[in-house]
Amino acid sequence: MPPCVSLSFDVEEFDLPTEYGVAIDEAEQFRVGHEGLGVVLDMLDGLDATATFFVTGAFAERYPGTIRRIVGRHELASHGMRHSGFEIADLRTSRETLERIGGVQVRGFRMARMAPVNAEAIRAAGYAYNASENPIWLPGRYNKFFAPRRPHAREGLVHIPAGTTPLLRWPMFWLAFKNTPMAMTRLATRWSLAWDGETNLYFHPWEFAALDRFKVPGFIRRPDGVAMRDRLIGYLRWVMKRAELVTMDSIARRVLAADAMEGR
Repeated sequence: MPPCVSLSFDVEEFDLPTEYGVAIDEAEQFRVGHEGLGVVLDMLDGLDATATFFVTGAFAERYPGTIRRIVGRHELASHGMRHSGFEIADLRTSRETLERIGGVQVRGFRMARMAPVNAEAIRAAGYAYNASENPIWLPGRYNKFFAPRRPHAREGLVHIPAGTTPLLRWPMFWLAFKNTPMAMTRLATRWSLAWDGETNLYFHPWEFAALDRFKVPGFIRRPDGVAMRDRLIGYLRWVMKRAELVTMDSIARRVLAADAMEGR
């Protein structure tokens, strides 16, 4: 099969400043997230590219028209009900909320901040895949360096970890993309595609809004806005010459099909 790259965005309230003791009211959290989402959707339209959007139920309830724009081209998946705060019941509630607003089946889930969540509870809530694990060591957050690195099925659920390179497990997620020279990002992508035939990347729409006024660390904030958009456009144009852009759900279906062929 041709090499493939899945691109995803966590659509959420911009509550990041609160992690650094900076107050930001709820309306502004939603406004920043929605501003960046508009930039992302316009960018993907211009590239004729497809992505997966993990959306909180609260965001979908506030911007139903934008959710319908997403489902016109992209995959809609769940990011819980709210970015801060979680209950097991939110798994089912968020899926049903998104399906009601978007009018499509929601098959994927990603937990906020890649926090641990019970896989059986995800499956029981009606999801086909879980994209909630980043198999790296991220200082101050988690150490999952020895977790499975490739998409795989286990106990009735497909698990799709965030993309990393083989061996060194160099991360492919948003924070690395912002702070790594583009030459290294392309090298990591080439390595992953040659070794695995696939990789995946994820970002947040708020990264594509103007963030200068928020007192958060520079390695998280910059680049932002137009600079971040242009950086990602250049990278995606390069990727699309070497691999097919696919949704997370298509990866999950490939894993299930491969398992069925092997009689698992």
